[in-house]
Amino acid sequence: MFSITVRDHLMVAHSFRGAVFGPAQRLHGATFIVDATFRRPDLDDDNIVVDIGLATQELGAVVAELNYRNLDDEPAFAGTNTSTEALAKVIADRLVDRVHAGNLGEGARELSGITVTLHESHIAWASYERTL
Repeated sequence: MFSITVRDHLMVAHSFRGAVFGPAQRLHGATFIVDATFRRPDLDDDNIVVDIGLATQELGAVVAELNYRNLDDEPAFAGTNTSTEALAKVIADRLVDRVHAGNLGEGARELSGITVTLHESHIAWASYERTL
């Protein structure tokens, strides 16, 4: 399996519901390093997984939709705890939508999977992996 990974960063505000979250139930900020890994079993005719420039551009566009937002105020997240795991899924799903729309080029239609990892710090991160 071949893969490439591109990186961006994300800054949000949010709060959580549930005693398990302790003080994070209050509004707080979070900064994430965002890695998106694109996978396929074989390289395309140009010997690449996907155009790394387009992958970087599309990850940036997805992140821009969330960056510097209070997620508690975003209708898409109403009633949802925007945990690191949940945000990784949202970003992966939005990237897949962009693959299907052709935004990453025709060769990207042969991708077999995407993994999004959100790094909360140098010692903690969460990922969501999905197939296409």
